[in-house]
Amino acid sequence: MSLAILHSRAQVGVESPEVVVEAHLANGLPSLALVGLPETAVKESKDRVRSAIVTAGFEFPARRITLNLAPADLPKDGGRFDLAIALGILAASGQLPEGCLDKLECLGELALSGALRPIQGVLPAALAARDAGRALLVPRANAEEASLASGLVVFAADHLLEVAAHLSGQQPLAPYQAAGLLRRSLPHPDLADVQGQLAAKRGLLVAAAGAHNLLLAGPPGTGKTLLASRLPGLLPPLNEREALEVAAIHSVASQAPLDHWPQRPFRQPHHSASGPALVGGGSRPRPGEITLAHLGVLFLDELPEFDRKVLEVLREPLESGHIVIARARDKVRFPAQFQLVAAMNPCPCGYLGDPGGRCRCTPDQIQRYRAKLSGPLLDRIDLHLTVARETTTLDPSTGNNQTTAEAAALVARARERQNARQGCANAMLDLAGLREHCLLTSEDQQWLERACERLGLSLRAAHRLLKVARTLADLEETGAIARHHLAEALQYRPGSQV
Repeated sequence: MSLAILHSRAQVGVESPEVVVEAHLANGLPSLALVGLPETAVKESKDRVRSAIVTAGFEFPARRITLNLAPADLPKDGGRFDLAIALGILAASGQLPEGCLDKLECLGELALSGALRPIQGVLPAALAARDAGRALLVPRANAEEASLASGLVVFAADHLLEVAAHLSGQQPLAPYQAAGLLRRSLPHPDLADVQGQLAAKRGLLVAAAGAHNLLLAGPPGTGKTLLASRLPGLLPPLNEREALEVAAIHSVASQAPLDHWPQRPFRQPHHSASGPALVGGGSRPRPGEITLAHLGVLFLDELPEFDRKVLEVLREPLESGHIVIARARDKVRFPAQFQLVAAMNPCPCGYLGDPGGRCRCTPDQIQRYRAKLSGPLLDRIDLHLTVARETTTLDPSTGNNQTTAEAAALVARARERQNARQGCANAMLDLAGLREHCLLTSEDQQWLERACERLGLSLRAAHRLLKVARTLADLEETGAIARHHLAEALQYRPGSQV
């Protein structure tokens, strides 16, 4: 047989489209042509494959070899096609039996010795192979990660010789038996370590219970970063579907295979980060910080120090939960359903309103500082909290502070009510869900409308205010939104006066 057809997977964002690898042998001068829009790393695979085949003891055909990676208009990169190319050449030259590759997909990079090296992006490929009804053959280092796709038959190998022995029937590989990823629960810092700041802790609890965006404003040293670092410990653990989404992003973005059950991400980029670093980009689009924070927390410390253009790119992902990176050749869609937590000082020096009168900032400096944050961006932040300076108490044992475990139990009960009622957190409610699950009495609705008119709140801000009130009612385990829930939610809007 002079033609062999195999199946593999490319990597585009966090998706894995199918790639058909066709190997054809013809008479003529010995040559090897690789077509199908291969990038540099794929073009170099013919040299790796040649050495791997010869080193493994097989014969490299002295014929005219044509390798096609279809579809032709899909860019292919990386060494993930090495194994499929090698098996295609062996099958086309008759060194492997016909029909052994029909129900199998192959991924893996080949060393010159024929050993299989791990690759990135195995989990999305495994999920796609399961949906296509095929088994998946991967390097052994990637087998545990591929086994996260339940119902998929995974074969793991360390060398090209093992793969050839399996396909020829001489020594079949047993389906890989997953040991199961460990649930490594990293200890989170305790909320009880934060002294005072009862109002800020209440806001942090509300943000965790409803997945609301949060802005902490106050002078230096008042505990803004300390409070934000406690939020991941309050959030409920990922369920299986969410863990697979986070693991797929990790599989694409990380150089190392996944070795433990994923936790909710907590990303903290520096304020010097560029727009592509934050939302993703590059000539070959890569996920940015907002995608790496998917289903977790994105913490932006010193928010006004970020470039204004960088902050403005957050507006669409905050609403849609995804980001589309458009290039001249194609578009890549990345998930970006994150919870934004930001911290800022009231002025450039940070001491505006300090009783000691330490602030020396002029009104123009304060205006320029705050002008970096646009109204549309602030409008998308549900909770605006002022973190005031507390009295100096060096003994942390004083006071009755709520622990992370106690607060997390309240958050878990509130999230359970939301999932049972609407299938998502309150912050993710769409307009139809808002009208169905955030009903008010006629008196409360009129009261809220008057308050929004007096405070100059937009309709979007009013909708977000309703979602916060719904979360406050869930924390109290009550079915209806009451007037005091609306009043407290109004207090979390900037400049609110009821």
